Amino acid sequence: MYNTAFITPARNSQGLTMAKKGFFTRNLHSDRNSKPEHGVLHKAIHPSVAYGYEDARELAEVFQGKRPGYNYGRQLNPTVTALQDRITGMEDGKATVAFATGMAAIAASCLSLLRAGDHIVSSAFLFGNTNSFFGTLANFGIEVSFVDATDASHVAAAIQDNTRMVFVETIANPVTQVADLTAIGELCEQRQLIYCVDNTMTSPHLFSPRSVGASLIINSLTKYIGGHGNALGGAVTDTGLYDWSTFDNIYDTYRQGDASNWGITQIKKKGLRDMGASLGPEAAHHLAVGSETLPLRLDRACDNAQTLAEFCAQHPGVKQCYYPGLPSHPQHQRAKSLFKGFGAIFSIDLIEQLDCFDVLNRMDTVIASSNLGDTRTLAIPVAHTIYYEMGPERRASMGIADSMIRFSVGIEDIDDLLTDFSEALAV
Repeated sequence: MYNTAFITPARNSQGLTMAKKGFFTRNLHSDRNSKPEHGVLHKAIHPSVAYGYEDARELAEVFQGKRPGYNYGRQLNPTVTALQDRITGMEDGKATVAFATGMAAIAASCLSLLRAGDHIVSSAFLFGNTNSFFGTLANFGIEVSFVDATDASHVAAAIQDNTRMVFVETIANPVTQVADLTAIGELCEQRQLIYCVDNTMTSPHLFSPRSVGASLIINSLTKYIGGHGNALGGAVTDTGLYDWSTFDNIYDTYRQGDASNWGITQIKKKGLRDMGASLGPEAAHHLAVGSETLPLRLDRACDNAQTLAEFCAQHPGVKQCYYPGLPSHPQHQRAKSLFKGFGAIFSIDLIEQLDCFDVLNRMDTVIASSNLGDTRTLAIPVAHTIYYEMGPERRASMGIADSMIRFSVGIEDIDDLLTDFSEALAV
């Protein structure tokens, strides 16, 4: 047996009662499930890297996975464990591993589970850094096919004999395409493929990827879950739906004990321990506390985004507005059926008479910034920044125009935001 102390069920003896309660209540009281020391309501920050044992045999047993415990801060930390348990509960999963960033979670998951000669089918409408990383995978002999994931038939047509994983985002950034999540999940189940769903743009509050058969769920904790732009973090959650006993790439070392733990154990060992992108306890604490207000923040931000998108859709300075909450959006009905809300991200293409930089510079409340999921409304000229490295041809294939501005809507007073938009978009 190998150390699975980090794998904590979503519900323990106290959590069985909490599981009957709503998302907000369960998340608020998550830390109480492990009965933290001194009766504190938040898990304490444990900055220690090393852990001492009075009996050296116990230390060896922890390393060998014969007893739960902590051996070294790069792999395990009590504060990070509490955050992992919280994310597992939010995603109704089996287990979670946290990382220093969302990109670290994606990279570690792929490099841990895939080998040279394997193949991934990925949505073509992909976050810029994820797209860049998938390009890097080619140097390791892992092939990636990019397809229009708004139609599951495109995914099916791209599957090869060596396909091991399908990777999609819930709502694409920045053009807000919504993947054919349910049909892709059914396809992956039929073909016994790992179905990896990046839930960052919706968060566990708006959508449960487990409901469409996701095997692994990625969250950039930096965004809506943390929500305040004050800590980096990422996580991968195993839903427990994938049969890892059928997956050839599990190393013999980890083919011991309960097969449902094999995948997440390999990600933990090969991805976190060996690659070292560990989440620090201070950041974990910030993210955990921030997550407590996720439903409040995101509901407000979604309402603001809906109002602003409707305003922009009718504005003469806007050529096109991209937001799933608009009836004109190609996947509006799909988003309405899948998500509790339409998200807090939308983008606009400006008419030729307006310059994206001038529009942004005229804004006062809205901040020019590359982050998203903050409490504040942030905006960025997409083609010139986060998607610049892709080049004009790839940007065009994704529907990203040079005039596009992406907005990550916050929780400000809507009248102040409408005033900002009205003044900045004046033709």
